[in-house]
Amino acid sequence: MRRAFTSLVGAVIEAWQELRVHRTRVLLSLIGVAVAVCSLTTVVALGGIVQQANQELSERQSGRPASLFVSAYSNQGTAIDSATMDATWAETLARYDITYGSRVMQTAQAVPFTTGVVDVQTQAVDQPYGEMHRVRLTEGQWFTDEDAAGLAPSLIVNQIFWESLGSPELRTHPTVELGAQGGRPGTTAVIVGVYPVGSYETESAMFMLADQLSAMTAARPSAVVQDPYGGGGSTQYEMWVPPAISDQLMEVVKRDFSSALATPGGGTGGIQVDVYRQDYAQYGDDPFLVTKLVVGGIAVLVLLLGALGLVNIALVTVKQRVREIGIRRSFGATAGRVFFAVMMESVVATIAAGAVGVIAAVLLVQNPWTKDLIGQGLVSDFPPFPAEAALLGLVAATAVGALAGLLPALVAVRVKVIDAIRY
Repeated sequence: MRRAFTSLVGAVIEAWQELRVHRTRVLLSLIGVAVAVCSLTTVVALGGIVQQANQELSERQSGRPASLFVSAYSNQGTAIDSATMDATWAETLARYDITYGSRVMQTAQAVPFTTGVVDVQTQAVDQPYGEMHRVRLTEGQWFTDEDAAGLAPSLIVNQIFWESLGSPELRTHPTVELGAQGGRPGTTAVIVGVYPVGSYETESAMFMLADQLSAMTAARPSAVVQDPYGGGGSTQYEMWVPPAISDQLMEVVKRDFSSALATPGGGTGGIQVDVYRQDYAQYGDDPFLVTKLVVGGIAVLVLLLGALGLVNIALVTVKQRVREIGIRRSFGATAGRVFFAVMMESVVATIAAGAVGVIAAVLLVQNPWTKDLIGQGLVSDFPPFPAEAALLGLVAATAVGALAGLLPALVAVRVKVIDAIRY
């Protein structure tokens, strides 16, 4: 064991010395390997970040796995009693001990800006909605119990809305008037938070609490205007539950709502209750499998191109060292020793180049500019640089070195001593 270890260390030291002697010859090939490893590691790491970004954006739009949505409508065109729906919803959350549940209502509020009154898209939600949809704030905080108990409605507005007001400091408790029309004062609301917008968003929008919207609407029905985004003012009901029990829960929730909305005579009265999922995980165990396969294919292609260039350089280098190899064989170097020494030269070189490539990849991927470009300011939980990507880069560099050194090592072993000395 000790002899084998000594031989290995000696081969590595000898390979490093040979690289120093022939550094001019292998410099270009090592640059190519470093670039290939950097590209491989970067692609794999960016793949993880892109997956996280896609996951967060999906969860913002359709909720985390598993998000169940409850809806009810009448086939006879009659309106469904909203008070009964709300009461049944509250009973369902309590009965099944569901912590994360929220009503969602799409409306619009008339808000006066310096440029005039604008109908601002408004989502009225319950407090758990922020956690259910990964709502990220750049200023302030999500709705608290204190906000819910406040006399004035609390608002969380987007960056466009906030900048339209001149970006006031939230600690000054900035306010806006909701539903002001015809010179009549509106309802005073307090801004408690600001959330970022994507590059594609150009309009003001905001969140408010569903109970506060209901109270404001009851006091001043004209405060709520028709929703220009198609929400129609109808309430949606959403809950976030463990995926393992989602299918079973869908059945019992549908049964409970159908029973609560049934007519006194026992019929359904034409009321249809639907419970369904909209989160991305409903499409399979790994909805990002295609993204991973594409990223893996690109990474393998990059690695093969780097290996091909190194093999060519290594073959040329060995042919130029035929006489040197023959002299070493004449002094007693065995075929195995020559084979191992030649291969280790490539392995040691590529490991060094791979380390440089991995470091460059870390600096590139962890750059704030890269994160902003991918996340568009909407991703909050950027994963750290994946250790498996760095390990993959070093393993790939070692494999490329072994592959690139295999053919030259075989060529070196097949050289006859007498012919090599005459070379």
